[in-house]
Amino acid sequence: MLTEWNHLPEKFLHVEASDLHTILPGPTLIHLPGRREVPLFVSILLHGNEDTGLKAIQAVLRKYQHQFLPRALSLFVGNVEAARVGMRRLQGQVDYNRVWSCDADFPVTEEHRMMQTVIAIMSKRGVFASIDIHNNTGLNPHYACLNRLDEPFLHLATMFSRIVVYFTHPKGVQSEAFAQLCPAVTLECGKPGGMGGVEHAASFVEGALHLSDFPIHPVASQDLELFQSVAVVKVPETVSLSVGDPAVDLCLIEQIDHYNFRLLDPGTQLGTIAAGSVMPLHVRNDEDLDVGDHYFENHDGQLLTRRRVMPAMLTRDIRIIRQDCLCYLMERLDRPF
Repeated sequence: MLTEWNHLPEKFLHVEASDLHTILPGPTLIHLPGRREVPLFVSILLHGNEDTGLKAIQAVLRKYQHQFLPRALSLFVGNVEAARVGMRRLQGQVDYNRVWSCDADFPVTEEHRMMQTVIAIMSKRGVFASIDIHNNTGLNPHYACLNRLDEPFLHLATMFSRIVVYFTHPKGVQSEAFAQLCPAVTLECGKPGGMGGVEHAASFVEGALHLSDFPIHPVASQDLELFQSVAVVKVPETVSLSVGDPAVDLCLIEQIDHYNFRLLDPGTQLGTIAAGSVMPLHVRNDEDLDVGDHYFENHDGQLLTRRRVMPAMLTRDIRIIRQDCLCYLMERLDRPF
């Protein structure tokens, strides 16, 4: 399933995500040399509709087209088939950012085995740092996510944004797997198609390629706004869902994604609930406990917050809500020391 090359394929520097299938046979790991031999690892298009990573890497590689990179680069191009049709994943496919570790409760797929191969290859190469580049569909600031709070991780994250989210769920994500090998970070670069996200990600990747090592001193407090993801909110498949159309079990408000990274007061309305419907959300914390009643309530057909809460990744895109989640809930996190 995995193709491994030591060169860029012809036309890679200018190809659109939807046309990658014409030059790549599928998921591909590409190794490129640099002045420093220990490679930076970058993964792109783990979700096929998130093309900022591709455009950012293309911008960096065009700049160094006729010279050595500052550091060796190993580039993993993920879900080429989903990118062909502009979807997060194809119907029946696994999520390429949920299969980087194996869970005893779920079957091991070919994609799990492929990611384990990528990890083994990069472990042998002594990877310097890992960057996983993503987009999201709602109105979110650019921010970085990490799975460990060690200083090298925080330094890497704050090179991208002072807004940093620490998370331990969901499992099986790329950054969690690579955190066992090196400082690892996930970049959230706003909506696909925005040049601001491309330029920001490209600048970050180039900066990481120039790093010789990571500082050992703590990140300055003014350079870091740290949050922790405490729960994931999903809409069950049995619940009919819309944005703005009340003829369903759960109708989200039109501007639902404007609530991202805003501290919502108790009683903030997120939507309306049809008469006779039960609470239309499943909310699980990091211990996989149902905490829906802790955060939300059905008050006379209105879906309201019960306490102060800050969501991220709220979206109006029903397909993304179905494939992933409605949002994550966050709390501010004090420094770990």
